[in-house]
Amino acid sequence: MDERSKSENALVFSYLAHRKTIGILGIALPFVVSLGALLLFQTELQRSISSYYHTDMRSVFVGTLWALGIFLISYKGHKPVDDMVGHLGGIAAVGMALFPTTYDDPCAGSSAAIGTVHVVFAGLFFLTLIYFSLFLFTKTDPDKSPSKRKLQRNLVYRVCGYTMSLCIALIAIFFLLPDGVKSSLKAYKPVFWLEALAIVAFGISWFTKGEAILKDEVEAHD
Repeated sequence: MDERSKSENALVFSYLAHRKTIGILGIALPFVVSLGALLLFQTELQRSISSYYHTDMRSVFVGTLWALGIFLISYKGHKPVDDMVGHLGGIAAVGMALFPTTYDDPCAGSSAAIGTVHVVFAGLFFLTLIYFSLFLFTKTDPDKSPSKRKLQRNLVYRVCGYTMSLCIALIAIFFLLPDGVKSSLKAYKPVFWLEALAIVAFGISWFTKGEAILKDEVEAHD
């Protein structure tokens, strides 16, 4: 193998490792903060993943968001739009870390304005991730017939993208419910579970993009 081929292979490996790392961080986040808080500090399940900012798992939560932000900002796609979407997603992840959600207890003194900024960044974060899964990851070289594995990966991307979209829509619907209905559902932590499912779907999408699963049998990369 000549030096040019070695360099190209190393670059491909770097791209795939980058994507897999983002996927692993996404898949791990809801499990690490919730189980860590429960097992280490006997903290009950919070109303949302963002609420773990106000627990002893704050450093883990914030550190993971910063890591996701840095990896997304440094992501290099095939076209400038890929880079722009990655930058927006990365900025949104860092924004969620810098502007925490409000406390569960409205009397705890947290700022509603900061909480609103957090929600805006969270919305932007998920919109960029949905865009990656549904529109960027599913692209295929028009000059080539997609391989069987590429078609399978596209199915995974679409399922993950639609799952994230449905979860975000359901969260929005939950907050629009009458106060009585919303109060009766809060004990089941619907926002936490919907956020967790959306984040795991995001992680699976990137993990697949990194060819950790459904890798082509020949040296071809989408």
